[in-house]
Amino acid sequence: MYGLTPDDLALQARARGFADELIAHEEYAEAHEGELPPDVAHRLEARAVELGLTATNMPVDVGGRGLSHLQQVLVQEQGGRVTNALAWCLTTPPGWWPAVANDHQRETWLIPTVEGRREECYAITEEHAGSDVSDLQATAARDGDDYVLNGVKWHVTSYNKADYVFFQAVLTTGEHAGEQALFVADKDTPGIRVVRTPAYTHTIAHHHPIVAFEDVRVPATHLIGSEDAGMSFVYEWFRYERLMIATRCLGAVERLVDEMSAFAAQRRIGLDRLADKQLVQAMLADSLTELFAARSMVYGLARSLDGQSGGLDLKVAHAQCSMAKLFCSEMAGRVADRAVQVFGGRGYMRENVAERFFRELRVERIWEGASEVQRVIIADQLGKRGRARLV
Repeated sequence: MYGLTPDDLALQARARGFADELIAHEEYAEAHEGELPPDVAHRLEARAVELGLTATNMPVDVGGRGLSHLQQVLVQEQGGRVTNALAWCLTTPPGWWPAVANDHQRETWLIPTVEGRREECYAITEEHAGSDVSDLQATAARDGDDYVLNGVKWHVTSYNKADYVFFQAVLTTGEHAGEQALFVADKDTPGIRVVRTPAYTHTIAHHHPIVAFEDVRVPATHLIGSEDAGMSFVYEWFRYERLMIATRCLGAVERLVDEMSAFAAQRRIGLDRLADKQLVQAMLADSLTELFAARSMVYGLARSLDGQSGGLDLKVAHAQCSMAKLFCSEMAGRVADRAVQVFGGRGYMRENVAERFFRELRVERIWEGASEVQRVIIADQLGKRGRARLV
């Protein structure tokens, strides 16, 4: 089904088997603030590397797997079946980095990250600049051979797990003053500190603290690409992450459909199965239909991206990734709500997969651009390019 090759199916099966290994640890993680015992976590991380399920988006010449977009989708979809962010060990380092990394960046951060020895986080979002990153207040000023970074960043996902950070800022000096640039710095660089770590709705081990950068001095070798390229990296990251969010939503919905179908088939209401009740059947049917539509969309988009590597229209790709994220994230929210309803009181228990996904999937409509932002992007491109260029 979906025209997958034998190699695709083998990769999918390998990723599915690993996801099943992770699923076995969900309830423990839920009961322990998202954390697994260190030996278990390290074993699973090593297992992901061993199975070839990490750095799937990275080229072979830096140690990555060099997989197609469709194959990356097949891996991340299975990761989406797992709650509590346990599947975040299926790492996808920054895909834009190999083409622009200087020798220092390549050896210090890029290759060790691809190999699974280092981990990054992104300090981009600010208190008053969320989905619209064009309104950043953080600054970077050239001072001799260094840059001095200042700003306060919010929702720095995985900061506690990472050992280095990407920092997006507006330049205040030089010919590119007013433009955005991207920098990389080790977390122990003087001037970087956690302001506070808020609690979030989900129960995962990756925190999202507020982080201050106060006169953080980094050498010019820590500038990513050129001074005027910062936004291009953000846009590429958004395109990729929006597709991957859509992909992981597919996995979550598949798991929910399987779980609530199995429950409805064995749950008895008097002499009747819950699955025989027409209103429950409607919820199951709608969920399965939406999964089919969403999966067809994502697989088709991935194939399209693979087929246009030489002449990709970035604006079209941006709008299409926005459409995938919008549809899949909102669809996943609807299915999670139905799943809680089908499970009834059980669906409100934290030990139940529907309850966990009900909480965890809500953020998919917010991060990497809220649903409302996706609609603006889509409508803008429809007006500029017309329907035929987009679908």
